[in-house]
Formats: sequence, structure tokens, C-alpha cells
Amino acid sequence: MVPSGYGQLTNSSDSLESLYLNGAYEAKDKLGILKELAINHPDAEKKLAYSQELIQSAEVVDSPGYVFQGLLEKGNALRLKSDLSSALQTYFDAAQIANTRGDSRQLGVVYVAIADVYAIMGNHRNAVNYHQNAIQILREQKDTLTLASALLNAGDEYINFGKLDSALIYTLEAESMFDRIEYPLGEAYSLGNMGMIYAMMGNDAQAEKNMSEAIELLEQQKEYYPIAVYLNYIADIYLEKGEQRMALSYARRSLELAQENKLKQQVSEAYLKLAEIYEKIGDAAQAFRYYRSHITYKDSVNNIASVQQMADLRTNFEVSKKQIEVDLLNQQKRNQQIIIFASVIAAALIALLAFSWFRRYRYIRETSQIIERERSRSESLLLNILPRETAQELKDNGKVQAKRFDSVSVLFADFKGFTQYAEQLRPEQLVESLDRYFSRFDEIAEHYGLEKIKTLGDAYMCAAGLPFPKDDHAHQIVLAALEMQQVAQRALADPSSPSFELRVGISTGPVVAGVVGTKKFAYDIWGDTVNIASRMETNSEPGKINISETTYALIKDRFRCTYRGELDVKNKGKMRMYFVEGVLDSAIA
Repeated sequence: MVPSGYGQLTNSSDSLESLYLNGAYEAKDKLGILKELAINHPDAEKKLAYSQELIQSAEVVDSPGYVFQGLLEKGNALRLKSDLSSALQTYFDAAQIANTRGDSRQLGVVYVAIADVYAIMGNHRNAVNYHQNAIQILREQKDTLTLASALLNAGDEYINFGKLDSALIYTLEAESMFDRIEYPLGEAYSLGNMGMIYAMMGNDAQAEKNMSEAIELLEQQKEYYPIAVYLNYIADIYLEKGEQRMALSYARRSLELAQENKLKQQVSEAYLKLAEIYEKIGDAAQAFRYYRSHITYKDSVNNIASVQQMADLRTNFEVSKKQIEVDLLNQQKRNQQIIIFASVIAAALIALLAFSWFRRYRYIRETSQIIERERSRSESLLLNILPRETAQELKDNGKVQAKRFDSVSVLFADFKGFTQYAEQLRPEQLVESLDRYFSRFDEIAEHYGLEKIKTLGDAYMCAAGLPFPKDDHAHQIVLAALEMQQVAQRALADPSSPSFELRVGISTGPVVAGVVGTKKFAYDIWGDTVNIASRMETNSEPGKINISETTYALIKDRFRCTYRGELDVKNKGKMRMYFVEGVLDSAIA
């Protein structure tokens, strides 16, 4: 993942810092010097201090461009310090300035930074959404460096999703751009990420070669965060080969590097990797010690309170953007009313009074009917994309407060081999095929009282137990999943149209829900439960419904389930999983 600051120029920072502290500069150069120090200073604390000074100095002279840059670098410094909640708040403040100024390039840049924070938090779907928005904006701006970074980071997120084809496409495009503009830091990240992709494809030799070359380049640039990531991946490669001593060596080197540079996220990941290696070796005591350290660091970076706070931040930002659009629309309506009123007066001067009043009455009546129809249409559209309670809160207050639900069941589903098959279809056929499945899934979700959250490509996501809590949400979502599998199985039996095997994953636990969206409102949910449900789907099999232990505990008395054992889950360690086979006969009776 390329950081938003694009690297740290230590020597340049030292000379600039000396110049600034000695006051050996003209007043007109102050903001420029502070900007360079905020961008390039290698020390996170000093980077934060210079960013805050830049913001204050820019506000004094009313320079929104420098205020934006100060906020962006302040967010980068807070992210380096692993204060993710404060970093996200700062990035949203910067995005608000860019949005108000209508500066699309700045908005694209800060969207990349926001996506990076969501990626660190493990909220990969939000990360991909913001990367996609940034890429769309930056392609129009023809900002090669920032666009290449956004493409590389989007590829990084697809690696986390296990979507290796998409990851490869984005990474290769980014690598080509970095090479064209001769940007060594970007080339290093591209090499490393290609190494991760090769590792996941099973090409260990090429993976190790790529990541070793990337580490060498990154050490020259003094970029330590990605080095720690790639060292862990190389440790994985040696662990798979059974060379446990080499795996330990690389994992320890990753831990030491992360500790020296106060990289909390990578300290946590290195502890987890060491725990996995010692478990394979058979040293349970060491494995437990490192796993406990992993949990301690993980909780300091990622907990449900932080997720809820970040959900509130994102909701407030998106709703405030929508409010600006509403205000502009209201102003346009007021202007139109003034024009209409003036036209009526002019008409009255050149026409009979009775005829004038008749025309005016007819116009008002027709306008009122149009307004009423549009109001009803808007009401219907709003209820189609938001739960009724949420839509009413949005209309009453102009914003939606994010809410925490203690027990919700979340379902993810996608189709086996869809990416390969989609390449053979025309776009119209592809959309028609997906619509046939998702329309039936929508009907099933409505029948069982589920809330559809979103679709992303061939993935379908819904939840039970919100916006109104209910006791049987786990039973309802499993019944819905069984019907969805029946829809897929019936489609497979029909040779006249494209059909796919369905893979489903479900988990139960606490979530935070709220309204998000950059162009449209969207009801979304966050939390570890969402991430685990996604992992259940990834670890499921075609034609199967894979559930977590928390869901199994709630439905085991009504459904036949097969215990799969404890399976390795990326970033989660070992987790118990179960296949749902059907409804128990006693439950039917």
C-alpha cells in the first residue's frame, strides 16, 4: 500500500527544518516550507506538529489550499501513530474543504487516504469503494502519480478479498505508470504486491524474488511499513515449505522493524505470524504468548468503539455533502419561483385581468400536482434504498446517527467461477444474468424480514436483526440462505441460460449501522461480525452454507449442521465452522 505522503525525503527535511528553525527565510516562503516539512518529515510527531502549524498559518491568511494540505498531512501523521479515528476525522475535514472548493483532484487524493485507513481497519469493502471513487476522479484529472498509487492500493485490497485476477490487473497498470514516470517508491510497492499475488497463486520462488527486491528498494527509501508486511509474507512462504527456522527469522525481523518504528498494526501482525509458526513447531506456550500480544495490539488499533466512531464520522461527512446539494437545489427553486412570479406580473400587464388570473390558477394547480407527484416519487425512492425508520430520521433531522446493534446475523453470497464466465458474456447478458438471481434473492430477503445491504459485482450482502432487533434473526437468515441455494440449484438444471453454483457465509454478532454514500445515500453496516461473515463466505464451498460458531449456537436446535473443524482464517487465526445441511425434522413438526 503506497502511503498518501508518497515517501519521506530525510536529507531534504533536515536542511529545510534547520532553515525554518533559524528563521532564515522570507515571510512569503513560510507556508511552502511548512508544507514540505509536513509532507516529508520522517518523524511522525514532528510531521504532526508541522502539519498543525501549517493549518494555523494558512487559516490566518485565508489559504484553503494550504489548509487542505495541512489537514491531509496531519491525517497521514496520525495514521502513522495508529490513531486511526483521529486520522479519519482529519481526512474527512480535508475532504469537506475539497468538496466545497470543487477541487476534484484534492478530493481524489483524500479519498485514497480514507481508503487506506479503512484498509488498515480491515474494512476492505469500504476501502475498495473509496479507491474506486478516487480512481474515477483521478483518471479525469490525469494525475499519473496519484492515480497509480490509487490503482496499486485498490489492487492491494483485492488481494485481501482473494480476487487475484482484479488485483493483478490493477497492480500491473500501476507498475506501468510508476515505471513511466520513474518513481522508485511506487516501483518498489508494485514489486512487493506482485510478490504477494505470486505467493497466493503458489509461485513461491517468484514471490520471494519480487518481495526481496522490493525490500531492498524500500530500505533505500527508509519506508519501513511495507518492509514489515513483505517480511511476514516471506515467512509464510518458508513456513509452507516446512523451513520453520527461516520462517521464524523473517517474522522476528518483521517484529523488530515494526517495534523500532512504532508501527502498531504491523507489530500486531508480526505477533500473529510468530504465534502461527510456534504452533506449527509444537511450542504451545510460545504460541500462546505471541497470540496474546497480538490480541493486545490488535485491540489498541481496532475495536468496536472505534468502528462506531468512524461510522459516525463517515455518515456526518456524506450527509453534509448531500445537504450542500439540497441547499443548492432549494436556491434554484427560489430563483425559479422569482422568475415565474415576474412572468405572471408581466403577463398581467398585457392581458385581461380575468384571463391572467385564469392562466395563473391553472398553472398553480398543475404545478402543485407535479410537485405532489415528485414528492410521492421521492418518498418511494427513499424508502426503496433506506429502512423506513432511517428514512424518517433523515427527513426529520437532515442526518442519520449511526446505531450499534448487539446481535445481528450477516450473510454474504457469491458465485463460483463468475469472473471467468463473465469474460465470455456481453455486458447486457452479464447484467441480465445477475439481475435474475438478485431479484429472487431480494424477494427471499423481503419474505424473511431481512435488510438488503448491497451488491458488489457478483457478491450479495444482507442482514437480519436490524433496523429492528428480533430474537429469531439467525433462524430467518439461515432459512433465507437455504432458499437462495434452491434458486441456484434450479438455475443449474436449466441449460437455456447462464447459471452458477452459489457459495454462502453467515456470522452473528454486534455491528454498527448508518447511512453512507458519496453520490447517493446507502445503508451500510460495519464491525468484526461483517468481516467474519465475509471470511465464512470465502471459506465456504459451492452449493454450501458455511456458518460461524456464534451462528451455530443459535440455530443448532432447528437445523442439521456438519462440523468442519477449526480452519485457518486470514487475519483471524483458527475459527470453528459448520455447514448447514437442512432443517431438522423435529423443527418441521
